[in-house]
Amino acid sequence: MSWLTLFAQVQIHHRASDCESNNGFCPDWIIKNFGDRYVDPFFRHLELVLISVLVGFVIAFALGIVAHRRRWLVGPVIGLTGVLYTIPSVAAFLLLVPITGFGLLTAVIALSSYTLLIIFRNVVAGLAAAPAEARDAALGMGLTDNQVLWRVEVPLALPEIFAGVRIATTTTVGLAALAFFANAGGLGGLIFGDLVFKSNVVVAGGLCIVMAFVLDGLLLFAQRLSTPWVRAARA
Repeated sequence: MSWLTLFAQVQIHHRASDCESNNGFCPDWIIKNFGDRYVDPFFRHLELVLISVLVGFVIAFALGIVAHRRRWLVGPVIGLTGVLYTIPSVAAFLLLVPITGFGLLTAVIALSSYTLLIIFRNVVAGLAAAPAEARDAALGMGLTDNQVLWRVEVPLALPEIFAGVRIATTTTVGLAALAFFANAGGLGGLIFGDLVFKSNVVVAGGLCIVMAFVLDGLLLFAQRLSTPWVRAARA
């Protein structure tokens, strides 16, 4: 190894050390530590988002089906889910910790509660928007009320339902960073655990943005696959 190569390596190491000590944005440090530092939190964050949205969807969809049949329930359910939605996110985690403890369960309960209002409203709106003539035609063909619901109304409501799930998913990606306060892991630990180190904040925040875009794109793709008649109508 020549002295010039050795000098260059020393200078690079010195600049990296200066960058870290000054809590700057350090590309060399990020590349060196990406696998060990960011991969596991990323997949933990993704796990929090997927579980929370799935739980919220199951609950909100079931409530939406019931409320579609019993319209008087729409107002109370929106009121209740609206109250849950207005609870400050950090407070929600901290209020649940004494009851459910630190960890995944607390994070999922809090995060899924924020998806209920969004998904429920879209489910109810989508089902209510199904054309009356489509229902009448299905009944005229001899379908029962349950068959009309699942074969006509729910398929026609899919664009609206997917829109709600997409909004809930991208919102949850951001809120999942606050699972740090419930000791549930995720990218929030890198953001809030060391706010002064710009490398952590930029990379962890950037990964959240990438995750939100990718999940939204996948849901949009699934929506287009499941609603081919919408594309046909536009064409």
